[in-house]
Amino acid sequence: MPDRFASLQQRDFRNLWIGGLFSFMGVQMQFFLRGILAWDLTGRKDALGFVYFVFGVALLISTPLGGVATDRLPKRGVMLISQTILVMSAFLMGLAVLTDLVEFWMLLGAAVAQGTAFGFFGPARIAMASDLVGRSNLGNAISLQSLAMNGSRVFAPSFAGALAGWALFGIGGAYIVAAVLSTCSLVLTVLLPNPAAALTGKARPFADIAAGVSYVRSVPAIRNIVLTAFAVLMFAFSYVSFVPALIEGEFGLTETEVGLFTSSSSVGALMAGFWVAGLADSPRAKGIMTLAGTFFGAMVMGLGLAPVFLVAVVIAVMAGAATTTFQTLSNTLALQHADDEYQGRVQSIMQLGFAGFGMTALPLGIVAEQIGLRPTLVIMGGIAATAVLIYGAIEARTVSVPPAERLEEPATVAR
Repeated sequence: MPDRFASLQQRDFRNLWIGGLFSFMGVQMQFFLRGILAWDLTGRKDALGFVYFVFGVALLISTPLGGVATDRLPKRGVMLISQTILVMSAFLMGLAVLTDLVEFWMLLGAAVAQGTAFGFFGPARIAMASDLVGRSNLGNAISLQSLAMNGSRVFAPSFAGALAGWALFGIGGAYIVAAVLSTCSLVLTVLLPNPAAALTGKARPFADIAAGVSYVRSVPAIRNIVLTAFAVLMFAFSYVSFVPALIEGEFGLTETEVGLFTSSSSVGALMAGFWVAGLADSPRAKGIMTLAGTFFGAMVMGLGLAPVFLVAVVIAVMAGAATTTFQTLSNTLALQHADDEYQGRVQSIMQLGFAGFGMTALPLGIVAEQIGLRPTLVIMGGIAATAVLIYGAIEARTVSVPPAERLEEPATVAR
């Protein structure tokens, strides 16, 4: 087996990876269906933004607690509870659509449930990978999990779109299928080992959160990555919130083309995933991450300038490759610099960028209503690219210290 698939030789990680593939398929289907349903119910860009804003608020509140739970509780239990919430949210939304009872507020409720579940599931899943494969293969493991996620992004939108357009299923049936896929993931999680918590002692959730923030602030290598990832996710990645408005509103096309566009982005992400899996643990990772983040911002700007749908699809492929490369390497570099007892909280802070993405979707949607979607996309991409370039300039003058070589922890960090 090639080195880029080294982590899959470990049986428990293989179960985690396959379960992640099922989970990502279900989640990506819900993500796609939520946008379509919000647009169908309201026809407003700011309504799309509000759905993701609510998701972002839930993620913002739950993620720090998820990081603490990951460090203080058995990770498998944290994953099982959060996956159960994802299953139920998909099933109940499907039931509401099938019975013609669906209303916009239900989308908001589902967004809260999914955002809360993600806040716990994300840190626990990445930290579990670290437990299973060790620090030396952590980059490879994260890359392979990103590969599973992006593979699902290739198929999930078109699959969900096909089901939504098929009278036998429709949007409600597609939600039920998403719930079934998430259930398969839950079953595979049951088979995973249940390692002991990394952090012992009296549980003090808010003190632990504060300690995690203090730790990130005290390690420049992690702090700089976190701030840059926030900027990229909050601005450049927010373009995904407005894909239905771009394809249906600007180009005058249908849900089928929305799925095609999203799948095109995922094709680029999938190709990049194979490539990054062999590079994530290499010394070149930081430079490649900087190039990828800058290029991603430029591609979002390009979407705002795309004259026709075909050009937008080509840009989507390149944007998908760039965002996968950036996110995989930023996660890897942050966790490689983190001590074991802080990995859950460091990952939770990294994941807060997705909360920021959800929260900026609302004001960006309002801006798009005022000045137009295309100029808004150009501004979003420009801010992200500038932030990554600043990161590259700072890191060029910085020498990073790995965890094993630090003489002492920050005085304010609680154990």
